Amino acid sequence: MSTPKTDVPVAVREGEQLDITKLNAYFAEQVPDLGVITDVNQFPGGYSNLTYFLKTNKGKEYVLRRPPFGAKHIKGAHDMGREFRVLSLLKAAEYAKIPVPIAYCEDESVLDCPFYVMERVQGVILRAHSAPKMGIDPDTFRRLSAALVDNMVALHSINIQTTGLINLGKPEGYVQRQVEGWYKRYQHAQTDEVPVFEQVYQWLVQNLPAENTPTLIHNDYKYDNVVLNANDLTDILAVLDWEMTTVGDPLMDVGTSLSYWSEATDGAFEKSFNLTWLPGNFTRQEFAERYAQQSGRDVSNILYYYVFGLFKNTVVIQQIYARWKQGFSKDERFAGLIMGVHSLSNTAAKAIELGRIS
Repeated sequence: MSTPKTDVPVAVREGEQLDITKLNAYFAEQVPDLGVITDVNQFPGGYSNLTYFLKTNKGKEYVLRRPPFGAKHIKGAHDMGREFRVLSLLKAAEYAKIPVPIAYCEDESVLDCPFYVMERVQGVILRAHSAPKMGIDPDTFRRLSAALVDNMVALHSINIQTTGLINLGKPEGYVQRQVEGWYKRYQHAQTDEVPVFEQVYQWLVQNLPAENTPTLIHNDYKYDNVVLNANDLTDILAVLDWEMTTVGDPLMDVGTSLSYWSEATDGAFEKSFNLTWLPGNFTRQEFAERYAQQSGRDVSNILYYYVFGLFKNTVVIQQIYARWKQGFSKDERFAGLIMGVHSLSNTAAKAIELGRIS
């Protein structure tokens, strides 16, 4: 196995630059201990919020998160204030696997959008395009798969009442609201007719499950949203990307993770999401069984939550593609995403037909 490298920022993409002068003026007034920003780069991964690396004249390193350009029309998405609030509540709850939140700015005169800054956690992020080249052995992936599931169980065990996390959402009726809400988002961003997506939506409506006791749910929990110890890839140092965190049925969180969890026999588009198809990783069924074993929760209806996860990801991809088609993004990765809408819809329909997740 090659020596793991910490996540490396690159030059900022054209059209996604930050106004350093305005940023420094803001920090000088609001967070003077931060110092003066001397370097700005960008972390290349992800399809949603933009993530920047900041270095100051004091030698400190920070991460800035802002919504993608042209995303103001997507109601309820890219809520920087919410993400900062979640991190602050988790810090107060003494959940240690997070970056320390530093500052939140809702004054759009600075960057034309709300944004927040947190400390940078040095470590390895396993991204789908680069991790296969690292030669990680199957045993390490096996143990990392278990660690990832176990940390999800730990998140779901946080007391949402005593920590105030219960105030992040309204858990009653969560599953039905999610199905209906994501379908409305799809209609708003729709560019093409995809009949199989409509069929999947109807199945979700007709098979709504009884809801489980609510917990904190991350809603985007996967390999490239965790920072790993470079000296031990099975050691999770921090969980990132808390934008969609809320309280609700924990199996909705499991289903979202499973929808990213590609296997060796899956298609190329599904494999582009995650590196879980590499030897040693759990299968989706093993992920679900480990979760059931560690949490004590019944996962006999996990098919529903897996299909919902695929359904939700389809809508997110449709939103990104629509933003690109309207000219709000110049990122060429987005040009072919309409094929992903078809691919994930077909994957969901096939899982329904077969009655299983693996």
